[in-house]
Amino acid sequence: MSRRAPRPGARAGRGRRHAAPASDVGHRALAELAALDQAVHDTVAGTPTPTLDHALGRVSNAANYSRLWVGTAAVLSLLGRRGRRAAVVGLAAVGATSATANLVVKPLLRRGRPVRVEAERGHRVKMPTSGSFPSGHTASAFAFSSAAGAELPVLALPLRLAATTVGWSRVQSGVHFPGDVVAGALLGASIGSWTHRLAARRRAAREG
Repeated sequence: MSRRAPRPGARAGRGRRHAAPASDVGHRALAELAALDQAVHDTVAGTPTPTLDHALGRVSNAANYSRLWVGTAAVLSLLGRRGRRAAVVGLAAVGATSATANLVVKPLLRRGRPVRVEAERGHRVKMPTSGSFPSGHTASAFAFSSAAGAELPVLALPLRLAATTVGWSRVQSGVHFPGDVVAGALLGASIGSWTHRLAARRRAAREG
């Protein structure tokens, strides 16, 4: 008895039934990234490191309301014309970044803050009430360091190291997930670079 040949597309149809939809794959990938984000946060914020807690807590609090960058801008303004220009462009980048992060992205995504047990560690940083994603402190830090560092390249590395320290302090203090900090750094660096380029074009137009 001869076997009947399968209908065209039958095998492909069975394969399609077993293949996971792209949306499911995307949701699983996001869930896995969130789990990894949580695990890294728990490891960093949950490890008893009182010396680091004290030092980085001071750094984190110094960056509240961008006070650290206002102070840095004041110092830069003493370094002559280029220093003053770096200070102005850096603060402009901070303003644009802070507005974007706090007034647009955070309310739109509304990610919850990490859960921490205050009794387990002497946290010196108050848990904010705003959304967790992205880290506004980190975004402002990288905005200033990118913009001011581009205007005054000799200070680009120290400014970037300072911004990185602020970002780390937000995870160390338990108020942000690492993913919040990475996103804040990317957002701030992008807006900082854009602010520098815009300022450079305006100067060229005036001088031309």
